[in-house]
Amino acid sequence: MAAAGKDFPTLLDAIRGIVPKLRANSPEAEERRRIPDENIALLDEAGVFGMAVPERFGGSDLPAWQQAAAFAEIARACGSSGWVTMVWVTTGWMASLYPDKAQEEVFAGGSVRVSGGFTASGTLVPTEGGYVLNGSWRFNTGVQGAQWNVCAATVEREDGQVEELFPLVPTDELTTADDWKVFGAAGTGSVTSTAENVFVPAHRVVDASVYEAATGDRWNAETPGRNYNLLGYILATTGAVFVGLAQAALDEFMARLPGKGITYTQWTEQGEHPHTQIQLALAANKIASCEALLQTLLKTVQDRADRGERMTLQERATVRGQVAFVAQTAKEVVAMLYALSPASAIMSSGAFQLIQRDVMALSLHGLLAPVGSLEAQGRVLLGMEPGTDYL
Repeated sequence: MAAAGKDFPTLLDAIRGIVPKLRANSPEAEERRRIPDENIALLDEAGVFGMAVPERFGGSDLPAWQQAAAFAEIARACGSSGWVTMVWVTTGWMASLYPDKAQEEVFAGGSVRVSGGFTASGTLVPTEGGYVLNGSWRFNTGVQGAQWNVCAATVEREDGQVEELFPLVPTDELTTADDWKVFGAAGTGSVTSTAENVFVPAHRVVDASVYEAATGDRWNAETPGRNYNLLGYILATTGAVFVGLAQAALDEFMARLPGKGITYTQWTEQGEHPHTQIQLALAANKIASCEALLQTLLKTVQDRADRGERMTLQERATVRGQVAFVAQTAKEVVAMLYALSPASAIMSSGAFQLIQRDVMALSLHGLLAPVGSLEAQGRVLLGMEPGTDYL
């Protein structure tokens, strides 16, 4: 069983200790189109999958900003591992919003990996003691290595009203397709998963009140500090993966810089050229700016949870818009550094091209795409309705 109850500095040290192996396994993650079992075991042993598990069940129950710092370190070593870990941990936290009986099942080992999403592409039919679930969910990151999965679905009530619900099911009750064949973030294993006539007991189903952590029938319904706004918490921690990828690009560029000249010029040391110096400073400052912005967002999410208050509409729109800004800025950093690199950077055996493809692919996520996210933030700044329910 994974080590539980680790304090944050110890956890961070443990993650940094396995970084070389995670980095070395990045090509395998891409080739297999899922996170290698060795990565999962190393992250589990480090205590990563207990970060959002309540202490009551043997987890370390770390606050959002500490989880985000861990995601950044993992993504700095392997983008796919960072993204999948973020999904497993944050969706694992979501399980703490379910009734006590469900929590006891999910958190029984003190460490858990939970996949899932918010696109309601399944249906539920009421039956004695619960529901019968059918449906398919695309882009289900990490489902093949998860133990549980949140399957967003709809149910038609007797009065004809359609309601969105979130059944939580063991992943061994789902089937998965071999359809994750992509140019970037291939190691995330975001395949399609399918449920066929899966029975879900009532205690493993919550309604849309989960978005505001307002679900009941649970011991922690009034616990301060952990009842986050669902999307605010997930988005703010997601941004850390992009910071990690941008830092990985800077690390890789700096490691390859000594002794490199500028081809077909008289510059024998690229680092001595003012353009290189300026671009490096810009890249470092963009990364630092993203880190500072995320810390502000995470503080907002945490402060509201600490006070037991809901985030305002403007705060939620700001999180979505600014995290999209972080994702785009990280992509710009990687592109800047890639453009400064020698032609050998295109070699498939090199780390840089993988970092670039990962950041390009992940930045296309629907909740991070700048058009919808910045539009929502801008609309709210103008006193208009956000134009989306996903805040």
